[in-house]
Amino acid sequence: MDRVADIARVLAGLRNAKTVERLLRELLTEREAERLSLRWEIVRSLSEGKSQRAIARQWGVSLCKITRGARELKQRGSVLKRVFQRPGSRSQGAS
Repeated sequence: MDRVADIARVLAGLRNAKTVERLLRELLTEREAERLSLRWEIVRSLSEGKSQRAIARQWGVSLCKITRGARELKQRGSVLKRVFQRPGSRSQGAS
């Protein structure tokens, strides 16, 4: 069984953002949540047009960590790209 697909099905079934947040906080360690949040901020910054070097300085990460997100945003049919193009994605994240 694909575990990521299983998690995705569960999250998709939860219609309330607060419930999803609670589930993530219960499932992830503090460090895992921080790492996921950082990756989210990196991709958000990329989607806003910030340069990889500026993001690396802002978040104190290597360009390698940023490159993956940049590559995904350039892919045809990228879900990340669609998520960050949605109205309200800057202040609320994807809902």
